[in-house]
Amino acid sequence: MNKIILIIALLSFSTSVFAGSCPMMANKVEKKIEEAKKFHTDGLKAHQDGDHKKSEELLNKALDLFKS
Repeated sequence: MNKIILIIALLSFSTSVFAGSCPMMANKVEKKIEEAKKFHTDGLKAHQDGDHKKSEELLNKALDLFKS
């Protein structure tokens, strides 16, 4: 019985430890989104300027951010 209580207590405290990583993960996502938006904007500008090779490179960089 004591082992069961100990296991339940350890499990309940361990979930609060992982809760602290949420803000860090959210910041990483936000940074990737901002970086992807910049690549997207620059890629569209390159497309409008007629530089399709550069446009594809920039847009592929934006897509690659979502793969890692």
